[in-house]
Amino acid sequence: MPLTARTATGHAGRLVGLGLLVAGLAYPFAVYAGRDVLSPRLFAVLLGALWLVRTLASKQTLLSRTLAVTALLFCLLLGWADSAALLRWYPVLISLALLGVFGGSLCYGMPVVERLARLSEPELPPAAVRYTRRVTWVWVGFFLLNAGIASGLALWAPLNWWALYTGLIAYLLMGILFAGEWLVRQHVRKTA
Repeated sequence: MPLTARTATGHAGRLVGLGLLVAGLAYPFAVYAGRDVLSPRLFAVLLGALWLVRTLASKQTLLSRTLAVTALLFCLLLGWADSAALLRWYPVLISLALLGVFGGSLCYGMPVVERLARLSEPELPPAAVRYTRRVTWVWVGFFLLNAGIASGLALWAPLNWWALYTGLIAYLLMGILFAGEWLVRQHVRKTA
């Protein structure tokens, strides 16, 4: 593939990835605001189209492939069932897919956090490898907890509570976890 075509494909993939990020952030609020005017099938078509375009426009890794398959299967089920109750399960499925990827990486191959760390530092010392494994376990715990909370809210809470947690609080918790891990990593590096 010529360099310009490869560059254009990379830009398209990033643009679609950004669209999915925005859609993911807006999804709970769109479900809340559109529950009376938008059909679940329309949500399925729009979300499925974004995931399909992303799958076709970007390089496939285990993480992206797992998320895409999970999301596309969910969209098929949502479109087939046309059930408003199913709309609440998308954040749960994404958390479970991430749990599977992070947890699976602890059993097979290189842990996800180690893979990410090696992008900027290919030759990690053994202490750093152990640290990335522990951080991967922390993310496994987070995704398990997040899926549990989102499931409970999907089953028993009012829609506005679900939207608030899955659209704002869960992302704030992820941000706190990222920031906390960064601070711990800086401390570990200074003491090593």
